[in-house]
Amino acid sequence: MSQRTLTTRHAAMSLLDTAAWVEKRLDQALAHTRGTSMTEYRILRALADTPRGTASRVDLARAVGLTPSAVTRALKPMEKQGYLESGPSDRDARQTLAGLTDAGRELLADAEDAIDTGLHSLGVPTELWSAVTQLLDRMVGWQ
Repeated sequence: MSQRTLTTRHAAMSLLDTAAWVEKRLDQALAHTRGTSMTEYRILRALADTPRGTASRVDLARAVGLTPSAVTRALKPMEKQGYLESGPSDRDARQTLAGLTDAGRELLADAEDAIDTGLHSLGVPTELWSAVTQLLDRMVGWQ
């Protein structure tokens, strides 16, 4: 096995370990925000980022890296709690769209405060976050 392969494998595993560490810390911070999970936060953020404020389960699954069935399981309790609403698409009545309610937007704002606090608690300097972001953006560009 070449040194390059070992270095690449080590870098990939370090990236995954670091991502898991950050996600765990942010998930802990979010848990104090009405019991919100990282998955729920990512769904709320994805909905807020859509131009019309609504998305199908398939589009949400793509946006957050889950299966459509996992998104459906995550959406049901969020809808029961009043953070989301769902209804038929104007363009295709067979398709159901999810959208944020006012309570969902409020939860998202609270969750983003928790995320910011969690990120600050990691103690990583802003310059390092910037460098990591640039490197990751370059890596994504190689696909």
